[in-house]
Amino acid sequence: MMDTVFIEALELEALIGVYEWERKIRQPLSFDIEIEFDNRIPAQNDAIGLTVDYSEVCAEIRQQVEASEYELLETLVERLAAHLLSRFPAAHAFQLSVRKPVAARALGTGSLGIRIRRTRE
Repeated sequence: MMDTVFIEALELEALIGVYEWERKIRQPLSFDIEIEFDNRIPAQNDAIGLTVDYSEVCAEIRQQVEASEYELLETLVERLAAHLLSRFPAAHAFQLSVRKPVAARALGTGSLGIRIRRTRE
């Protein structure tokens, strides 16, 4: 049985994109994160050290995204998921959804991005 902690609409800026104009600016990205874990142990002990601290997850994502310079959003998300799984051993899986609003507007769509789910092996 897995439970979920979620973080919605974490707004960050990144150097991301393949086009020349994208390599010259930092673009806003919007992250939705779902973290699967077993909530019973931290709930039973009322101990933050036994759960996945969402403030630490946000800090890790912020640090990784702001330091990145990937061309592909797919690369950023894949590397981020691997980092989060290694950093948070209580998590069984991370689902990351990332929206790229500047690209969406340029293409005349309401939203576009990528969603991946990676589990601990």
